[in-house]
Amino acid sequence: MLAVAIVGAVLTGCGSEGAGRAGDPGSTPDARRSSSASGSPSPAPPSPTAPPTVAAGPGGLTPVFERARGLGRDKVVALTFDADMTADQGPRAGRGEHFDNPALISSLRRWKVPSTVFMTGRWAEEYPDQARSIGTDPLFEIANHSYSHHAFKSPCYGLPTVEPGAMKADVDRAFAAFRKAGARNVVPYFRFPGGCYDDRALRSLGPAKVTAVQWDVVSGDAFATDADAVTEQVLAGVKPGSLVVMHCTRSAAPVTEKALRRIVPELRKKGYRFVKVSSLIGAGARQQKNT
Repeated sequence: MLAVAIVGAVLTGCGSEGAGRAGDPGSTPDARRSSSASGSPSPAPPSPTAPPTVAAGPGGLTPVFERARGLGRDKVVALTFDADMTADQGPRAGRGEHFDNPALISSLRRWKVPSTVFMTGRWAEEYPDQARSIGTDPLFEIANHSYSHHAFKSPCYGLPTVEPGAMKADVDRAFAAFRKAGARNVVPYFRFPGGCYDDRALRSLGPAKVTAVQWDVVSGDAFATDADAVTEQVLAGVKPGSLVVMHCTRSAAPVTEKALRRIVPELRKKGYRFVKVSSLIGAGARQQKNT
């Protein structure tokens, strides 16, 4: 595989199952000038700092990030939450199935845990108020998990497949859904549904200028009913620079919030700090530069 990564081999399965800057993926906000009382233009305000990304691979292949290595004593960990909803699950939501998890988001706020939510565009359309709330809270950042939550490589856990020619459009459609919902804290990261990808998918998404984000710790929360088992799996797997994949979907991951009630204090007791993916990528890039 030709995937370019800050780290080593990338996992390819999630068990159930990114993102331009605020406003428009891959674009820089225009600097605006205002007139002073004398009529002369005032200096343009500085543009927001762009989230760090990983350099594209050979031939423009989308880069892949899994974990920040070589951080030494800097015990940081990123908790990520997939807000999954496929393009064709609207009828199920209409019948009362919950693809959201507001209690989880509320707890993360109460515990002051910075987090990255990998959201599908369909989820943002179904829960626009929640998407806006998450996407305007500085504790969180929203990354792209596709619009449809269909697979970008087949087979992939039985998911329908996106054709290569439609992959970038699917990602762009998710960005548009975030903008329509009013989310602002959007970062240029993308997570493949199911974690499934190949070189063809990486090549198809090259023009989207996103960094694909995988993980090195599988929480096992998808369809789990034992919160203690999820807890133990996360605590056993985390190491400095780890990136944990979890879910923000009540119907598919009902025990995630309960597991976090132990995971958060236990990791803090071990000296870990929680960071968003953008901070983790930045830490990894700085470490590479210094070695």
